[in-house]
Amino acid sequence: MLSPAEFVDFYAQAGAKKTANSAGRLFLAAVLAGFFIGGGGLVSGVASFGLDNLSAARVVSGLLFPFGLIMVILTGAELFTGNCMIAISLLERRATLAGMVRNLMIVYLGNFVGAALLAAAVAWGGAFDNVALGVYAIQTAAKKCQLAPGRAVVLGILCNILVCAGVMCSLCSKSLPGRAVGAFVPVSFFVIGGFEHCVANMYYIPAGLLAAGVPQCAQLAREAGVDLSALNPGGFFANMIPVTIGNIIGGCGFGALIWACHRTSK
Repeated sequence: MLSPAEFVDFYAQAGAKKTANSAGRLFLAAVLAGFFIGGGGLVSGVASFGLDNLSAARVVSGLLFPFGLIMVILTGAELFTGNCMIAISLLERRATLAGMVRNLMIVYLGNFVGAALLAAAVAWGGAFDNVALGVYAIQTAAKKCQLAPGRAVVLGILCNILVCAGVMCSLCSKSLPGRAVGAFVPVSFFVIGGFEHCVANMYYIPAGLLAAGVPQCAQLAREAGVDLSALNPGGFFANMIPVTIGNIIGGCGFGALIWACHRTSK
């Protein structure tokens, strides 16, 4: 495996390449990443919606969700949260701030398209004909939309420290099993810890909005005491903005910390 110092040099080059990629290539790779992360959210929700015990539900989700990041890394897709580590390339002076911002903006948009399209496909494919699954999607989305901004920022910071740690641990490995395990463990921690990931929320909240459009699901959710007042496009942005800010702080901060600890340049 790569040592941390070798990783800094490796990622400085990789991040510089990411900033130089064409907009079209970045966008398509980002759509793929959004689909994979959304798929992790879908599968973990389907597997855990029938569990009444919160701890058990989080453990099940934590065991399944990380496969989304594993697929992102192995397919070379572009993920906004992981790309915050381009901060290493910036600090090594192999990329510019403008190039990093351009990459993050294009990738963020592509991730949203991929995750939201998956949510739409799941809804139109009849997943929420299972009313209990629809109610669970509504509960998950409504809770996220009601999250206080300050708390959302903090949970976003904690999340992306772990996601970027997962990216680093995965890319340090030179074997397929090592890359999978390296991505799996930190992401499993963030899911079980209940932290906030903006790309995952690009799936969870649209899915909840679409489930709320099914009258029976919305009615049963209200009867279960779910407050749907914040589950709307405004609530979506109220969650996404602070969570994204937190993810940027956590990811860039983690990249800068690793660079400061292990850089070989002076």
